[in-house]
Amino acid sequence: MTKILVATEKPFAPAAVDGIRKVCDEAGYELVLLEKYTEQADLIKAVEDVDAMIIRSDKATKEVIDAGKNLKIIVRAGAGYDNIDLQAATANNVVAMNTPGQNSNAVAELALGMMVYLARNQYNGTAGRELKGKKLGIHAFGHVGQLVGEIAKGFGMEVYAFDPFIAKEKIEKFGVKAVDTVEELYSTC
Repeated sequence: MTKILVATEKPFAPAAVDGIRKVCDEAGYELVLLEKYTEQADLIKAVEDVDAMIIRSDKATKEVIDAGKNLKIIVRAGAGYDNIDLQAATANNVVAMNTPGQNSNAVAELALGMMVYLARNQYNGTAGRELKGKKLGIHAFGHVGQLVGEIAKGFGMEVYAFDPFIAKEKIEKFGVKAVDTVEELYSTC
């Protein structure tokens, strides 16, 4: 039977685990949960006999990947591969995948929440200031940047963005003012 390990120091929301469990059950896979572990040795032991591993920010180091004798795939619930040793994965014929964009809204909301928190003097009882009418510069306009811009416009902020990999016309379709250089972004905002 195919075994899927969900290894998370910080557990997924129960609804997410229920969804993963449902998919595994329907496919005839066995789901193994390793949550709130504190030692890498726990992860190394858990990966020994699984076929697949789902992680968040957990470290899929060379030692972890080498221990996974049946391991065929590691999926990171998040963007990027900075917590997966890609050389070790390649050497062991393990596919590494991620889920870019899946947590973008949460990150964007956190960014705006922190802006409000700081603008309001960390809610220390003093007046603080408003975000409305302020300028916001976004350096990189991918999933998170686009959502931050959308929320910031809802706050009435004047939003600028720079991204060398996205055409100015595409950025401006979001109602954001595109700038040509990073220097222009930082001098404008």
